[in-house]
Amino acid sequence: MIRTMLAIGASAAALALATPAFADDAEKGEEIPVPTMSFGTWGIDPELISDEIDPGDDFFGYVNQEWLDANPLPPEFSRFGAFNLLREKSTSDVKALVDELVAQDGSLSADEQRIVDAYNAYLDTDAIDAAGLAPAQPYLDTIQGADTLSELVTIWSTPGYSSPLGGFVTVDQKEPTRYSVYVAAGGLGLPDRDYYLDESDKGRDIQAKYREYVTFLMGEAGYEDPAAMAQSVYDFEDRVARTVSWDRATRRNRDLTYNAVTPDELGELAGSFPLATMLATSGFADTDRFVVFDMPPSAARASELELSEETLGKIGSGTPGMFQLVQETPLEVLQAWTVKEFLESNASVLPTRFDEADFAFFGKTLRDQSEQRPRWKRAIAETEGHLGEVLGKSYVARYFPAANKAAMEELVSNLRKAVGESIGEIDWMGEATKQEAMAKLDSFDPKIGYRDNLETYPGLAIVAGNPLANRMASAEWGWKDNISKLGKPIDRTEWGMLPQTVNAYYNSTKNEIVFPAAILQQPFFALTNDPAVNYGGIGGVIGHEIGHGFDDQGSKSDGTGLLRNWWTDEDRAEFEKRADALVEQYNGYCPLDNGETCVNGRLTLGENIGDVGGLSLAYRAYKLHLGGKEDKVIDGFTGDQRFFMAWAQVWRSKQTEANAGQRLRTDPHSPEEFRTNGVVRNMDAWYKAFNVTPDDELYLPPEERVSIW
Repeated sequence: MIRTMLAIGASAAALALATPAFADDAEKGEEIPVPTMSFGTWGIDPELISDEIDPGDDFFGYVNQEWLDANPLPPEFSRFGAFNLLREKSTSDVKALVDELVAQDGSLSADEQRIVDAYNAYLDTDAIDAAGLAPAQPYLDTIQGADTLSELVTIWSTPGYSSPLGGFVTVDQKEPTRYSVYVAAGGLGLPDRDYYLDESDKGRDIQAKYREYVTFLMGEAGYEDPAAMAQSVYDFEDRVARTVSWDRATRRNRDLTYNAVTPDELGELAGSFPLATMLATSGFADTDRFVVFDMPPSAARASELELSEETLGKIGSGTPGMFQLVQETPLEVLQAWTVKEFLESNASVLPTRFDEADFAFFGKTLRDQSEQRPRWKRAIAETEGHLGEVLGKSYVARYFPAANKAAMEELVSNLRKAVGESIGEIDWMGEATKQEAMAKLDSFDPKIGYRDNLETYPGLAIVAGNPLANRMASAEWGWKDNISKLGKPIDRTEWGMLPQTVNAYYNSTKNEIVFPAAILQQPFFALTNDPAVNYGGIGGVIGHEIGHGFDDQGSKSDGTGLLRNWWTDEDRAEFEKRADALVEQYNGYCPLDNGETCVNGRLTLGENIGDVGGLSLAYRAYKLHLGGKEDKVIDGFTGDQRFFMAWAQVWRSKQTEANAGQRLRTDPHSPEEFRTNGVVRNMDAWYKAFNVTPDDELYLPPEERVSIW
């Protein structure tokens, strides 16, 4: 699925945010409760608005600093904010449903029993510790018993095992009426290739601690010299990072990452790599098209795409290079890498020492997270990973009022009207491009709350007392479900998120915007909120997702989801000029290391366009809602002020410095501070609402403000 989300996190590809760094919020040993937020009587608590910060100097701080100062970061979090607040609520809401099933102790339906068994199996750490490595040993023996590359490739192609090369089925960007197999290289154990290339003292320390962690895993797997094998595994990943992997910002270019090839052409790229084995085991043997995500362009293609030398320097050898690198790497190293991946990815369902070692590196070292997330919360997430939509059915029945959906439909309708008006008024866009843009807008498919045909996971067997077996069974079920799409019509009812997920996304190949039930709560939305707050909160989210259809990459697909250029050259050049100006703005935001660590304006461009364009569209929709009338003043705040304050409140968040540093490297979203300040300073209405002048720090001269949609 080709989709862009409001936020990126560690699960399901991602849901995330960011703000200024806050570390060591409390003395060790002091218990810190999970923060809460108050929203007053109309959606924002006036008591939380700062009397000391000028909104024109720091609008994010003006709205959020009082809360940030009053709420230390709990040790189980490397980041906490408005999104986490709702995610905690969603987790607790789902737990209440699961607890009721657990308490019944019998007379459960088959689906209810699967939920209870999955939850209890993950939760029972005593049983997991008592079993030791016995549940994992057959899988480890299979990996270590592979005598040839072909046998190892068979394992890589089996659900539940990691592979440095892989594929999946999704809607074809160049033919959105069919499914195709997308292929790409992976292979890294650290979050990004830049971690391997980092030669600073901090970078080398992270690399050393990662090798120590891999050494631990190699020792547990029975290698005679675990440190030496860990170094070999690291050296393999280092070669992947330096020669195969692509820069993240470059990977966003959809023109560059769509490379359709025939099976014979893929075979030519693979050379003597046992491709036929991989395709047969994966279930891809009969497909007629592969889309290679990371294939370096030919000289002619690079010229056609007008790629700069700088961009070309950030393109690794990709899938073709991985085919070659795997063949050059000793089999025992590839086996050890696969063992490492299996133990690391399943650490939480292996004996406690694995879970603790995994958290020590990925939690403490990389994110400066003090404590592991409570087991029961992770048990809920694990159960959702297996049977999420079964739980989702109960979730929406209890927690999602029909009135919320009706109110959202009205908001979406007004946002669409606002987009139409905006397109009509753009002075730099010609009529032909405007007609295409309007056709795309008319084709948008909004989805709110949940899908009607929630998945029931037929055939997925969950067993009591074996969480690793449940993971492997779930992986197999998910894989079979994915490849079953080949040759079938596009399923437009399918969702990429659960109803209880706190997020939203835009999917370009289906031209759909999706808003799960769980995000339709405060601070984003409430029926009791002042309308200005709802438009500044969830309205900005709706505008953000619509905006992804018209960001630097989403705008490359038309209303049918087809990846094609529907712009005139002149209009596209005008668009790129404004996008480049936004890149330069965000490149200048440097929250860490005394200005040495900055936002990557190119990596975050799509999300920044979504934010800047989305909030301006939400403001226009808010004015449509008012019908030309002035909104009332509440607690001394005008409607326009409440609108912008609601947007800032959505991004209320704090995090450790280590987490902030990781996300600056890997996250396509800007830090929350700049998702607030970087957005409002481009909107004329904000200046008027808060009387912002050239004397204020956030002031931008009118000619430097970026307006795209």
